[in-house]
Amino acid sequence: MSQPVEGAEEPEEPHGPRQVVRAEGGFAYGVIGADIHVFGDGMPLYLLENLHPVPETDSQWLREQPSRMLNSRFAVVGFTSRADELAQLHQWRETGPRLAARWLHGPGGQGKSRLAAQFAAESAAAGWKVVTATHGPGSVIPPPGSQNMRLDNTAGLLMIVDYADRWPQTHLTWLLSNALLHQSAVRTRVLLLARTADLWPALRATLTNQQAGISTQFLQPLSTDGSGQRAAMFEAARDSFASRYGVDTPADIAPPGPLNAPDFGLTLAVHMAALVAVDAHVHGRRPPADMAGLTVYLLDREHAHWARLYGDRTHQLNPTERTYFTPPSVMNQAVFIAALTGALQDSTGREVLSTFRLPLAPEQVIADHTICYPPAGPVQESVLEPLYPDRLAEDFLALTLPGHTADYPVQTWAAPTATALLTRDSDLTPAAWTPRTITFLAAAAERWDHLGPGYLYPLLREDPQLALDAGSAALTSLARLDDIDPALLKAIEARFPPGRHADLDAGAAVVVYRLAHHRLADTQDAYEHARVRENLAKRLHYAGLHEEAATVAQDALPACRYLVKANRAHEPGLASMLNSVGVYLSEAGRSEEALTPAREAVAIRRRLAQTKPGAHQHENLAMALMSLGSWLSEVGRVEDALACTREAVAIRRRLSDADPAVHQYTLAGLLGNFGIDLSENGQQDEAVAVTQEAVTLFRRLAGTDPVAHQYSLALVLTNLGTRLSEVGRHGEALAPSQEAVVLFRPLAKANPAAYEPGLAGALTNLGNRLSAVGQQGAADAARQEAAAIRSRARQRSGQGVDH
Repeated sequence: MSQPVEGAEEPEEPHGPRQVVRAEGGFAYGVIGADIHVFGDGMPLYLLENLHPVPETDSQWLREQPSRMLNSRFAVVGFTSRADELAQLHQWRETGPRLAARWLHGPGGQGKSRLAAQFAAESAAAGWKVVTATHGPGSVIPPPGSQNMRLDNTAGLLMIVDYADRWPQTHLTWLLSNALLHQSAVRTRVLLLARTADLWPALRATLTNQQAGISTQFLQPLSTDGSGQRAAMFEAARDSFASRYGVDTPADIAPPGPLNAPDFGLTLAVHMAALVAVDAHVHGRRPPADMAGLTVYLLDREHAHWARLYGDRTHQLNPTERTYFTPPSVMNQAVFIAALTGALQDSTGREVLSTFRLPLAPEQVIADHTICYPPAGPVQESVLEPLYPDRLAEDFLALTLPGHTADYPVQTWAAPTATALLTRDSDLTPAAWTPRTITFLAAAAERWDHLGPGYLYPLLREDPQLALDAGSAALTSLARLDDIDPALLKAIEARFPPGRHADLDAGAAVVVYRLAHHRLADTQDAYEHARVRENLAKRLHYAGLHEEAATVAQDALPACRYLVKANRAHEPGLASMLNSVGVYLSEAGRSEEALTPAREAVAIRRRLAQTKPGAHQHENLAMALMSLGSWLSEVGRVEDALACTREAVAIRRRLSDADPAVHQYTLAGLLGNFGIDLSENGQQDEAVAVTQEAVTLFRRLAGTDPVAHQYSLALVLTNLGTRLSEVGRHGEALAPSQEAVVLFRPLAKANPAAYEPGLAGALTNLGNRLSAVGQQGAADAARQEAAAIRSRARQRSGQGVDH
């Protein structure tokens, strides 16, 4: 069937907090030339910044904490061994439609950030504007005017979104609607970096609606096929590190262990091996050969630096000398806290540290921590910058928490500290860093067996809601842990909202998928098999995995048929499952295949309506007919589609006559859509009559509840004007077209994002109607206003209400 241009329902607001846009002095939070979407309290959903140049780094400063050399921000190691992947990105940048997005994914430490940084640098050198997007809650807001996003004289725009799989989907959707990306004359590319591709299917729909090219690129592990890729990467990294240590003959430094071991498939692992090999060579030590040993070695160097600073008691920090007071034991806890929270604004950082009653004032600990871990970027106003790279921070968390056997000191304060950071405030609001905390702990639990059973799982049993507070990325990580108890996943699943939730759907699908395997293996009951598959298919569908949803739903059909064969009381369940199969097939672009289950569903519903008459059975038959009609229309069988819709309308009309309070609203919406279908099939006179009936019903509904029905009434009035014009009744078409504009204006003023498109459409239709009756001046004014609204929408696409 046609899309519900004249539908019965208002568009839903995005899930999550209401978002607003605030501008100060002509720009919003320092950004010029782009939108900034913020929460109702003014906290930005995301920050846009121009690409930062690679900072100059002093070799002695790097050697103080060798982990600094692994931070991709400093680019200590020259780019190597990913030439093919870089070439793919360049080809993507230069070909395809004006707007395109790519999801670049691979495990943590695979080299995504380094590859993206190289691509960004080369794009900037080629004249492209390069912008980074950082998820906003907790971020430090740059000062006004600091970020010029104007695209004057640029070859194109490249936006890089790191940790994209950790963003709530609604926040990514708002980012992708930013006016910066929708300037028609500018070639635009959005590169999203992520560890997994779980969020991508649901996001594709947003990009498709924006006519964007979409693609994915998986960053493969380093090769073990004898090509020497790992050895070449080790040598390049070793030589780069050696130059920072002043080693003249780096070729004498061999890998600490066999590079073809599975652990060294990650770029970060090879770099760690090279760094530890060089550092151990300089200090006359024997380097460890495995990843756990390399990690402990680097963390020991962190401890040594904290101790050295405390022992020296002073640290030169240009242009003044500052006294360093924090003992290593206190710095250890501060670094642990920072790894869990991420960088914070100064006031928040002081508030966090004050809750732990450290033996020093929070201001002193923060000052000393900043010496060890200075904030990133040119606007250095944040505190508690975490240990980098992320994988090292994850391992640091796991090793600090008790339960492992590695040669590394555990801390009794570690578990209580983490728990305190996840404690809700008085109104049960989760801490802003909850997504990072749970995600980092879950990622660490993949590699450290003690962390899940010893700490993470008991924490989540006590408060399963934390998993949902952490979002889809955390849910996905948790569901993929080998040793997680299905009972814990069930407790988390029990908190899922029953319907869609854009920010949880991807992770919920992974949890339900994991549980489905346990449930199916635990029972031979046909009803339970059908129920489990039905629930899984629904969750996959919500996550945008329509092909997978169709497969699972089809797999449920044999169990449904078996149940019906044993007891005809299960026929409604079979009909529902058949309809779901049709929905999922249609969403996957397989509308022709959707017809077969849809026809069977209609046959079952028709038989039930005949043998068990009642409003409920007839309503289900009408719904099944509408679904079948929709898919018949999609494959071009318009006459058959109209027959289905006509029968559904007749059923709805009878139901509405019997019980208007329950069925009138649904009938009105159905009539509005039916009018479109009739018009498209050349049956204009009937289309006018049907649309007039829809207007009558919606006018009656709006009279009792204008807030709920004003939007729908405005839509059908707009379309009534079109229907009347199609049959030459131009004078009569003018009144409903004018009334539609009057109804849309207050809606668009209250919520431009939701209702300005409707107002623009109504104004365009009004212009056409005015032109048809010879009022050309008024027609031009209406069309110009519509064009101005559409232009404004393109420039400020996706904004919420400005409070």
